[in-house]
Amino acid sequence: MAKGAGCPREERLLPGLVLAAAGGFLDTYTYFTRGGVFANAQTGNMVLLSIAAARGELLRAGQYLIPVLAFTLGVMATEGLRAREEAGGGGRWRRQVLLIEAAILGVVGLLPPGIPDAVVNTTISFLCAMQVNAFRQLEGMPYATTMCTGNLRSCAGLLWRWLFARDRQAGGRAARYLWVMLAFCAGAAAGVPCTALLKGPSVWLCGALLLTVWAGLGGPEKGKG
Repeated sequence: MAKGAGCPREERLLPGLVLAAAGGFLDTYTYFTRGGVFANAQTGNMVLLSIAAARGELLRAGQYLIPVLAFTLGVMATEGLRAREEAGGGGRWRRQVLLIEAAILGVVGLLPPGIPDAVVNTTISFLCAMQVNAFRQLEGMPYATTMCTGNLRSCAGLLWRWLFARDRQAGGRAARYLWVMLAFCAGAAAGVPCTALLKGPSVWLCGALLLTVWAGLGGPEKGKG
């Protein structure tokens, strides 16, 4: 596993922490300002879609299908950016993803409260998909910056190996996952006073975090891009 400065810039811990904080902030943002929902992960939407379909509520099922499709399109968009960059010999597509995310959040912050919540939540589902698909490795380990379930599973497994299998490296790896989850929770917690004070435009703070990572990934890149 690559460690610290020896791994590609986008896989290092600090960018991962900032992205995780942004992911947590976005969940709080949609929960408090856009109908009490979490737009980052799609498991809940799929469950609700299935329940509505089983009850014959096809219109309601369609409402839950929209963010799932938006998430799918977000993943496809990042794959398209990556394929284009790799075909041209470039490796800057992740920075492009961050700029697109920040631009989208800039527009979202301008939307009036009267805009349907579904429009905003679907848009955020799209950009979260872009982020989670573009940043999938933390020092060589799989992780996510917009949700915690997979990170928690990986952390727990590594803790077992550290405690009971005497794997010393597993402890450090578990700690990295723990830091990412704490950053996600910190972002979510910071979102509470920010959304209460700033309302819709508070999402610009999240955009600022993404631009910070964008700036940090500037200059010659190492690794595969």
